[in-house]
Amino acid sequence: MGSADRSTFTILGASGFIGAALVAWLESHDQVVHAVTRAVLPALLTGRRQAGHVIDCVGLTGDFRARPLDTAEAHVGLVARCLGELRFESFLLLSSTRVYARASATHEDTAVPALPADPSDLYNVTKLAGEALCLADPRPTIRVVRLSNVYGIGMPAETFLGQVLHEGHETGGAVFRESPASTQDYVSTTAVVRLLPVIAANGRQRIYNVAAGSNTSHAAIAYCLRDIAGWHIGFAPDAPTVRHPTIDTARLEAEFGPTASNLVADLPMLLALAQEHPYSPSTRPMAA
Repeated sequence: MGSADRSTFTILGASGFIGAALVAWLESHDQVVHAVTRAVLPALLTGRRQAGHVIDCVGLTGDFRARPLDTAEAHVGLVARCLGELRFESFLLLSSTRVYARASATHEDTAVPALPADPSDLYNVTKLAGEALCLADPRPTIRVVRLSNVYGIGMPAETFLGQVLHEGHETGGAVFRESPASTQDYVSTTAVVRLLPVIAANGRQRIYNVAAGSNTSHAAIAYCLRDIAGWHIGFAPDAPTVRHPTIDTARLEAEFGPTASNLVADLPMLLALAQEHPYSPSTRPMAA
């Protein structure tokens, strides 16, 4: 993407981790970017101006259990208002591969059950409701991306990896709350910011998984942190083993190629650069 195909992008949640990285990438590629934070969001909704390609990066992460109403507003209410009130060429909602937690498979068209009585499922239920609003809309340029665990410079300390790196830099060590055999998928911000604009503008499908397509174990992360940084890495006594499902990326790769994300290979760079970028947990009503 370059000046030859210059487009207008409106990024909702432009001060958040992914939103800010996306704004920086688009601007570096000479795109017209409207960076929308929570403070100016009402004006955007009432202004009725053409917003171009809208990418909705607004959402809550680690604090969703304590803020259920804010979570519903960010994941459902805002989506409904955007679809009803904005004028756009395309609209791309960022959802999460967390919705597969209770599913038997992880391709985009699989059934994704949830247990509303479980507070941990509040995030999944509200994300799925936002997805449903998008996919029920007949306009073909309204799409959904289910993002895996995104890593990169400036990642929030409330994420697993962000917390580990923050703790390590502060104390020279970290304690994992899950066992060495625990695994999950990690995708880099470099891949995410490259893919989101082309999916928004040119995606042939309505929904995509954006993930590495393979899991990394806590043991591999721990060994890497010990070897590279010399940190003392421990595991909590009786730490549970949590193996997240491997995310199906066949649809994404068929259209756009693999994400080429490799957390272990990227950890040396993250460790070197993280000293210059503080980690800060979200304290805003909406991560914007």
